[in-house]
Order: sequence, then structure tokens, then C-alpha cells
Amino acid sequence: MTDPSVKELSVTTAFLGMLKDDEGATLVEYGLVVSLIAVAAIIAIGTLGNKVSDTFNAIAGKIQPPS
Repeated sequence: MTDPSVKELSVTTAFLGMLKDDEGATLVEYGLVVSLIAVAAIIAIGTLGNKVSDTFNAIAGKIQPPS
């Protein structure tokens, strides 16, 4: 059997290694950038969508049905 203190030491060493690893921080930063881009795209699409809808409604109001 392995000594429990050796197992605890390996878990602690692995945890400290994860804390020192900055790839996770980079992943979080990329996630934040992607979420900000998504929010900006949603706002832009919403604004443009309303303008396009208003334009089509104005055009539809000026079209006369055939008599």
C-alpha cells in the first residue's frame, strides 16, 4: 500500500500545478471576449432588425393593391 501522506502530497502538488498553469486564465479571457462579441452582435441585430422591419412596413404601406 502507498503511504496516505504521499497520496496527499501528490494531490497537493497537482493542485498547485493547476494554480500555476495560466492556460485556464487564457481560456476564461477568450470566453469573456466571445461573450462580449455575442452581446454586441445581439444588440446590433436587434437594432438593425427593427430598422429593416420599419422600412418594409413603410414600403408595404405605400404599395397599392391591384384594382
